[in-house]
Amino acid sequence: MSSFSINSLDPIELSALLVAAHSDPFRILGPHRAGDDLAIRIFRPDAREVSIVDAAEESHIVAAQRVHVEGFFEAVLPQTSRDFSYRVRVVHWDGSEQIAADAYSYGTIMGEVDLHLFAEGNHQQIYEKFGAHLRTIGKEAGVYFAVWAPNAQRVSVVGDFNGWDGRVNPMRKLLGSGVWELFLPGVQEGAHYKFEIRTPAGRVLLKSDPFAFFNQHGIETSSLVYDLDRYQWEDRAWMESRPAKQWHRSPVSIYEVHLGSWRRRADEGDRSLSYLEFAQTLLPYVLEMGYTHVELMPIAEHPFEGSWGYQVTNYYAPTSRFGTPDELRHFIDKCHQSDIGVIMDWVPAHFPKDAHGLAEFDGTDLYEHLDPRQGEHRDWGTLIFNFGRNEVRNFLIGNALFWLDQYHIDGLRVDAVASMLYLDYSRKPSDWIPNVFGGRENLDAVYFLKRCNEVCYERFPGIMTIAEESTAWPGVSRPTHLGGLGFGFKWNMGWMHDFLHYMALDPIYRRFHQGNITFSLLYAYQEHFILVLSHDEVVHGKRSLLNKMPGDEWQKFANLRMFYAWMFGHPGKKLLFMGGEFGQWNEWNHDRSLDWHLLESPRHDGLRRLVQHLNHIYKQEPALWDQDDSHAGFEWIDFHDADNCVVAFLRRSCAGDLLIFAVNATPVVRGNYRIGVPAGGFYREIVNTDAATYGGSNVGNLGGIQAEDAAWQGRTHSIAVNLPPLATVAFKCEP
Repeated sequence: MSSFSINSLDPIELSALLVAAHSDPFRILGPHRAGDDLAIRIFRPDAREVSIVDAAEESHIVAAQRVHVEGFFEAVLPQTSRDFSYRVRVVHWDGSEQIAADAYSYGTIMGEVDLHLFAEGNHQQIYEKFGAHLRTIGKEAGVYFAVWAPNAQRVSVVGDFNGWDGRVNPMRKLLGSGVWELFLPGVQEGAHYKFEIRTPAGRVLLKSDPFAFFNQHGIETSSLVYDLDRYQWEDRAWMESRPAKQWHRSPVSIYEVHLGSWRRRADEGDRSLSYLEFAQTLLPYVLEMGYTHVELMPIAEHPFEGSWGYQVTNYYAPTSRFGTPDELRHFIDKCHQSDIGVIMDWVPAHFPKDAHGLAEFDGTDLYEHLDPRQGEHRDWGTLIFNFGRNEVRNFLIGNALFWLDQYHIDGLRVDAVASMLYLDYSRKPSDWIPNVFGGRENLDAVYFLKRCNEVCYERFPGIMTIAEESTAWPGVSRPTHLGGLGFGFKWNMGWMHDFLHYMALDPIYRRFHQGNITFSLLYAYQEHFILVLSHDEVVHGKRSLLNKMPGDEWQKFANLRMFYAWMFGHPGKKLLFMGGEFGQWNEWNHDRSLDWHLLESPRHDGLRRLVQHLNHIYKQEPALWDQDDSHAGFEWIDFHDADNCVVAFLRRSCAGDLLIFAVNATPVVRGNYRIGVPAGGFYREIVNTDAATYGGSNVGNLGGIQAEDAAWQGRTHSIAVNLPPLATVAFKCEP
């Protein structure tokens, strides 16, 4: 054996490696030429002995010499070629042994095309390249790690497989891209890991993997190696039919759910249910209630329960609070097998400042802006993504595609879009920077949203993207080629605020606020709207929907029943937050279960039954959804009777089916009230919110009314109806 080549090493470089400050560990570690010999260098501070084992002839073992007390070993193999295949045998101080391939014997793994597309912001399968991936290279199984940290001096993989020692597994930097990579043979699924990053200033940070598929939550923040290729989907029929879906012409009734508080197990320490249990409880309930979709408030990993999931640290990992990624897939799979779509809240607008997250990821403002006037939401204490940076944009668009691809998600409800569109959102005049044209529009965010929507609809036709956007920004739900942002739908916040204000009024004052209930029809067809009664309306002192209603207990229930049926008659898709369907008295609390015991009360159960019937009627009647975005689908019959607080309108389907709605917003019965209708025939009563089965006083029209040839309100026929107190009634024309 020839003399050791350690003498040829620059002592400064060796010293940098030993203190985990070297930016290119492959220059020192692994196999290197030493004249005609091959020098193999290993750095294992946890090793008592290190040997090199010939992979072709395991009996051929060469002991490595400890050449530095910190655990730096070297073995020199005489007259050996560079492509010599070997494994490393490590004997630890406790006597245990480990044999695996040398992580520093591999060349560059990530391809140039992948790096180019990522730098360009156009890698649509970026989640297949970054993060932690179980791979087999040659004959060696292990985990391939890749992370973007362009300004770091050094990045190491640390975990329970190397004693969380950042000196052991420093990564290779791919020059020109800022990407660091390393393949670690022998690491298996379930391993806990993080990235240890040495910043330009010499600080050492411990970061969770931005692309981790599974992560701990709460005060434990490690990422976990997870195999996403194992799950076998059984929703083929749903996925094959989805591309043909035209949701603008279909019924969409969404049940919004916070998984942590929908239902809890009081007999087991008040714990939340698991993903598997939701498939056995939430899904049957959604089916029974007649909803078409369930919308999950943010399920990406987040450390703070009080954020409700809207402060995400791990965008590619479903929260581990309720189970594993495959268990979430099982829940979604079962939903699809039952013809229920799954929408998830997605939060690309901002992220929290948690030390293990994206904030100052490599010691610089990498994912966020440097200037707090651009990069910080002071109201929320969060940071704003730098949408103008290609790699950041790719991270987010890749994340949207990831959920649609790997989890078969059917829709993304994008949170806080208004905060993304405006540079001066919730800021004082001196606390924002105008765009290049001097305006307040965030041009980078606009481009990001357009591009994200284009790519999502191109890759996954039949999905829907939904904007929570509360301003008058034009064309939010119009295609990008027509100048829009490209969303499929927009939340109708204007309708929600106007109607909730009207409903909170004592009926004696409603006559003076007729504009609240008619204004929404002036803009109802400018966007593809979803009418929302979301979680935001039942928290922070706003009171529950039932408690917003005026009057005594009977009137509160009557008002809410009237409101729900009115909502289902109004153009637009529907969304109702959990608990609203049975009249939760208390505001929503993310730390406790809904008050399911209320269903023992006939009034609460009656309200639930009404919502159930409204959902089923809604799905059965195309007049309520197939012309939602067209003037042809809605006509006012009369909105002038403000003194009696009565409005009447009709809904019409593409096939010509007619539904007549009449609303009496006072506690006074209006007998023999005449309403003009466009055609003769029998008008069957299909909705009466005052029915006894819902807890009402049972004033009605004995199943329906025959139209008379008496012209009224500019129409050729009319019907004389009984309008129950604080109620909505609906009739279907049967010629």
